[in-house]
Amino acid sequence: MISRELIAASTEPLILSLLQRGENYGYAIAEKVRAFSRGEIEWTEGMLYPVLHRMERRGLLKSRWDAANNNGRRRRYYSLTAKGRDVLADRRREWVAVNKALTVAWGT
Repeated sequence: MISRELIAASTEPLILSLLQRGENYGYAIAEKVRAFSRGEIEWTEGMLYPVLHRMERRGLLKSRWDAANNNGRRRRYYSLTAKGRDVLADRRREWVAVNKALTVAWGT
């Protein structure tokens, strides 16, 4: 099990990384993270949606509503803004530096 602190620290970079591939809606984002982590990271709606809304307020994401399927339900699709791309580049540099330091510290 991954600690809550590490999951919290990785949430924003994971969301930004997924959305650089193209827009998506919350449930699909959570499912992709679960698949990428082979089930190690599972986000609840109660955790994910406040993060998405906070990132949108900060200007990292933009959203739009669209019909999801034939049942008439609508989904909110999120995509990166230019600011979100810049922040993703910063977060990528930070995580690479942390990974390198841990690799050296662990002697692997």
